[in-house]
Amino acid sequence: MSDPYDRQRTTTRHQCRFGGPLWKVTTITPQLTPVDRRAALDRAARLRQLSEADRDAIRIAQDPKFSRWLEQVTATGGCAHPVHLSGSTTVLDGATGEILRRYDTRDEPGERLLIRCRNRRASICPSCSRLHAGDTFHLVRAGLLGGKNVPATVRTRPRLFITLTAPSFGPVHRAGELCRPRCGGGTCEHGRPLGCGTFHAPDVSIVGQPLCPDCYDYSGHVLWHAHASKLWDRFVIDVRRRLASSAGLVQSRFAHHARLSFARVAEYQKRAAVHVHAVVRLDGPDGPADEPPAWGTTDRLMGAVRASAGRVLVHTPYSPAVGELALRWGAQIDARAVRTGDDGHDDDAVAAYVAKYVTKGADETGAGIDRRVVARDDIDMVSVTPHVRTLMHTCWRLGGLPEYAPLHLRTWVHTLGYRGHILTKSRAYSTTYAVLRAERAHHVQDLDLPETITDAQWRYVGSGHTPGAALLAAGVAEDVAMNREVAREEREASQ
Repeated sequence: MSDPYDRQRTTTRHQCRFGGPLWKVTTITPQLTPVDRRAALDRAARLRQLSEADRDAIRIAQDPKFSRWLEQVTATGGCAHPVHLSGSTTVLDGATGEILRRYDTRDEPGERLLIRCRNRRASICPSCSRLHAGDTFHLVRAGLLGGKNVPATVRTRPRLFITLTAPSFGPVHRAGELCRPRCGGGTCEHGRPLGCGTFHAPDVSIVGQPLCPDCYDYSGHVLWHAHASKLWDRFVIDVRRRLASSAGLVQSRFAHHARLSFARVAEYQKRAAVHVHAVVRLDGPDGPADEPPAWGTTDRLMGAVRASAGRVLVHTPYSPAVGELALRWGAQIDARAVRTGDDGHDDDAVAAYVAKYVTKGADETGAGIDRRVVARDDIDMVSVTPHVRTLMHTCWRLGGLPEYAPLHLRTWVHTLGYRGHILTKSRAYSTTYAVLRAERAHHVQDLDLPETITDAQWRYVGSGHTPGAALLAAGVAEDVAMNREVAREEREASQ
């Protein structure tokens, strides 16, 4: 049987580097038969038809260290934008100086280690956002039912779940009911109807948009966002003062008798205005381990919360263009007691409700974007509603006024002027994200090691994935999410 390859011998002569005679090199190049050549060309043509991500994924899968790379990606849960580190860690015996363990990235694919980006936004990294939502759930739940170094007695304390909204800056289209029925019709000074008799579905784009953009108070909306965190601080202070006054105490002595703890999360409404969900708990002066005084009842806490929400205000700096605004909470205030059954379902529902909103970014809610704006022209390039774009332009314009310089509004154009964190909590409410992450890391450490000294030398060398790596990591993230969902269903079925 003939050899399918026609081998061609090629002889070349090269000058010796050390001044010797020419030396010969013979190269044997296999020549493909016409059939094999057509097959190779067909394969190349098929590869060219693949997308860049698919070709890159094939390249990665053919790498000799692919299995180790896949282990790293799986360890990050399929993180969409992992951080790349290069360096080493050496663990030494504290007494003898003996090297107990050493890790070096020189043996890793690309000589780098992948770690999670830890971004909370699902629109940026679904894997890390799920992890962050889980941490938030346990953080909030621990303050309701105990656990994570919080005593279980907190479930018997006065606890409220409250919702505080932004005030009205002008009528907007609503969903779920007849929008804005108005007898007799009528128009505003700009010639637009004062009412809307249409039933809007919740997912239509007009929901949340103002009936008349020219009548809408965009400056007030942006400035309210910029002062929302200060308004919350004033609210918490006023609740403490009202509790002290109702108990016959000097307000400055409240901390000697009780402590007010909370965890709050901010959420954007359809009208692109922030409102606040919060869990508020009353403890003794030493925090969760201390029982509240006898006068610290749920009804008294409820009364103080409602009164303070309707009373506190924040004044903006005076501006010739806007004036001085008095900012308050909206009229829609909801406060309800958190009741605990033996199974703790109510507490779990509250914790899950709060955790759900922590992972939502501005892009996902349609209220702004998840990246900062560096130039005014960039606002016209983003894919948002006309209402949100006007809010962004207003934020940029007000940010150029000297009286509003301390607010840094142009830095927060992407969040429509809101400068606060999505989740904040008081120190004594429950555990922290850092503690929860340390507990996770504790499971992969060697607990039998003696007293050790760790010498770590790391540096940042990049972040993100190539197109093919991103495709493979997304598949890993989906598998991890599916496995967790199956495990959750099995636990529920076994209970």
